[in-house]
Amino acid sequence: MKHYITLTVVLLLVSSITRAQHIFEATVKDEASGKPLSGASVYIQALDKGTSTDSNGHAGLSGIPEGSYTILIRYIGYEPLKTDLSFPLPPDQQNQVYYLHETHEEMEEIILTSTRSTRTIEDIPTRIEFIAGEELAEKGNMKPGDIRMLLNESTGIQTQQTSATSYNSSIRIQGLDGKYTQLLRDGLPLYSGYSGGLSLMQIAPLDLKQVEVIKGSSSTLYGGGAIAGLVNLVSRTPEEKRQLNFMVNGTSALGLDISGFYAEKYGKTGITVFASYNKGTAYDPADIGLTAIPDFERFTLNPKVFLYLGKTEVELGLNYVTEDRLGGNMDYIEGKKDTGYFEQNDTDRISTQLLATHKLSEHTKIQVKNSISLFDRSIGIPGYTFGGEQMSSFSEVNISSFDETAEWVGGLNLWTENFVQSERDPGQDLGFSNTTIGVFVQNTWNISRKWTLETGLRGDYQSDYGSFLLPRFSLMYEPDDRLTFRTGGGLGYKTPTIFTEDTERLQFRNVLPPDVSDSKAERSTGINLDVNYRWPIAGNFSLSTNALLFYTRINDPLMLTPGDDRSYRFTQPDGYIDTQGVEANMKWSYKDLKLFVGYTYADVKQHYGSGSSAYPLVARHRLNNVLMYEKHGDFWIGLEAYYYSPQELNDGTTGKSYWIAGIMSEKKLGEHFSVFLNLENMLDTRQTRFDTIYTGNLSDPRFRDIYAPVDGFVINGGFKLTL
Repeated sequence: MKHYITLTVVLLLVSSITRAQHIFEATVKDEASGKPLSGASVYIQALDKGTSTDSNGHAGLSGIPEGSYTILIRYIGYEPLKTDLSFPLPPDQQNQVYYLHETHEEMEEIILTSTRSTRTIEDIPTRIEFIAGEELAEKGNMKPGDIRMLLNESTGIQTQQTSATSYNSSIRIQGLDGKYTQLLRDGLPLYSGYSGGLSLMQIAPLDLKQVEVIKGSSSTLYGGGAIAGLVNLVSRTPEEKRQLNFMVNGTSALGLDISGFYAEKYGKTGITVFASYNKGTAYDPADIGLTAIPDFERFTLNPKVFLYLGKTEVELGLNYVTEDRLGGNMDYIEGKKDTGYFEQNDTDRISTQLLATHKLSEHTKIQVKNSISLFDRSIGIPGYTFGGEQMSSFSEVNISSFDETAEWVGGLNLWTENFVQSERDPGQDLGFSNTTIGVFVQNTWNISRKWTLETGLRGDYQSDYGSFLLPRFSLMYEPDDRLTFRTGGGLGYKTPTIFTEDTERLQFRNVLPPDVSDSKAERSTGINLDVNYRWPIAGNFSLSTNALLFYTRINDPLMLTPGDDRSYRFTQPDGYIDTQGVEANMKWSYKDLKLFVGYTYADVKQHYGSGSSAYPLVARHRLNNVLMYEKHGDFWIGLEAYYYSPQELNDGTTGKSYWIAGIMSEKKLGEHFSVFLNLENMLDTRQTRFDTIYTGNLSDPRFRDIYAPVDGFVINGGFKLTL
């Protein structure tokens, strides 16, 4: 009898507890489109209970006791939604539909321009990486005077220093030489050729809205030279609210950066003005008598005018940069000696920008682009001076049209380039002039809700090397809102040029021009596969992952080879260069804490005859790690660490592996003022600590490859003012 009583009591207790447990069910959708959002997190913090929505946007939470709770619904790129509910729920609150809308900050960051399309990043089949918003500001704090560090901290990108004493650098994507990367400003190819070796050092980031990177063959989009990819620097534009920003930065290496940016709209007109002054002091942390940071002084001015004339918008811009840069023997630079090794770079660059867009109808527009660039540069070393003036222009007219299922873009391009050498050795003349005419068409087609295809075709005619036909494709598959697959490929080309990393290292001394009659364009084939997955694990905890597999092959690469008479000639031995590998990225987020982990594997080889060898100055393995704590609008601090594996050098030796670590921070003091402090390379990693950078003596040094930092540990800090 007692057993029956006990069993009855237990059953009554279980029944009571069961009746006290309740269920929450909901469907989460996008407010604009009404589409269900798969992977949105639904979380009750008081109970530490959470789940995520399925492919239909549905989520269910069980085991909720009676009482009042706050339900938090979150989805990456959307504003979080909070709702207070009391359980048990009345019938009208059961299985409701909740609508989320995208945040304005995210929308500003993901409006891209490099593909010539009007689509957002989620809808573009071409894989594009971008740096914008707070991430751009954080990286800009580290090197306010140039964009070298901003790019070097991205997976798959490495900035290669070409001079041990003057800091000249070029950009490498997926291990390929800088000459294979196209650098654009607002879609216009302003930095190329003779200016390529200094362009990264002469672009300050304060007036940039975002940086867009397309990796892999992109010649169909912007013509020859984009075999490895392209980098598009997108400028800030006037907004309804006035923008007035100032930045002042100083370094422990006695560097100074002062920048200012102003933008405002005045009815049918608008204006932006960017100005910067950058100063560097000769710095020798290794105490070897050579500059790791040269003595330099640079001034930049970039005004723009915007006209909003109904259906027509016009943008007119002017960019002026002047710089004196002197590196080499410290005693000579400081005036203690009248002789010694030096490298003097004097540059003046002036360029124009014109962009006019006219709407023919609601879905069709015509656009005209033009830029003219004049670059004057002189390079001096003891006993030799090289100088010249490069004048280049780019013009384009295109028309685009779109509807619900497809988008078309077609147009014509004209490039001109003329280089006149003003200073040289007797018998050396590297001057040239050429013209390229191109026609292109591109289509983006929504095959279905899950499949999107982008195809393009370009035909170019180059005055020296003839005709080129360049097809490309990109295919995107989205099985749900969490997972995206992209694949793409295309053909590319690069016509022979005297402006390469190798000639920069030689300051063009004893370099002979390519023989047009005995050389041909380098041709490339590239393909990649990209997988992106977003996982809202629970509550405030989420993970975004991305993996890119890539392969590019360049046939008939142009090589600079020494001759018996101490001259250097361009040759094209029968063979090819190829790069293959993987880039992997993970971003872990939990409340105000974020962890970024990136890995790059780049296997770059040169194949000649029956053998192959590793391509020099490529770190096969790279790790990028950043741990960031960010209290939005108040304070952030980050710890970063980067690893580079050993690199093959041009002299047949192998460089050492190394780590670079740093701390970056910024604190806002009120609405308009903030201070920042960064410890760059706080491990004091320098090539001069574990390897040599030259042979011979200081009067006549023979420089080796620079594969690691030479400036070492530097502290920089300053303030930013927004009015």
